[in-house]
Amino acid sequence: MATAAFEDIVETFEFLDDWEDRYRHVIELGKAFPDLDPAFQAPAFKVDGCASQVWLRPLVEGQGPAARFDFQGTSDAMIVRGLIAVLHALYSGLTAAEVGKVDAPAELARLGLNEHLSSQRSNGVRAMVERIRQTAAAA
Repeated sequence: MATAAFEDIVETFEFLDDWEDRYRHVIELGKAFPDLDPAFQAPAFKVDGCASQVWLRPLVEGQGPAARFDFQGTSDAMIVRGLIAVLHALYSGLTAAEVGKVDAPAELARLGLNEHLSSQRSNGVRAMVERIRQTAAAA
């Protein structure tokens, strides 16, 4: 269950043969991702478990399982900012109930990220996914 935006990323990755090109694409996604207001780069929005500094600001419209989920985010590392953009494409616009049903490891595996991220980066992605799932579950 992936969004159209995430499917676009999957299609682009299928075109890119070389992992350096894929890394560059992730970085470009991060550069294009809207900035997070520095006021939200605060401890309440910081994601623990990431090697880099990561902040995610949830934006939930409505309440309960039908609430629409979105978030803003940023990082001090461009590759991580790109990973935030990938997660945004995976989750943005889903309902809170749908967020809980997304098999993030399986979807991200379609991009081959598991084999190409360092263990610290992989742990950071897991921490971001967990924060997203907790936020949506609390909606």
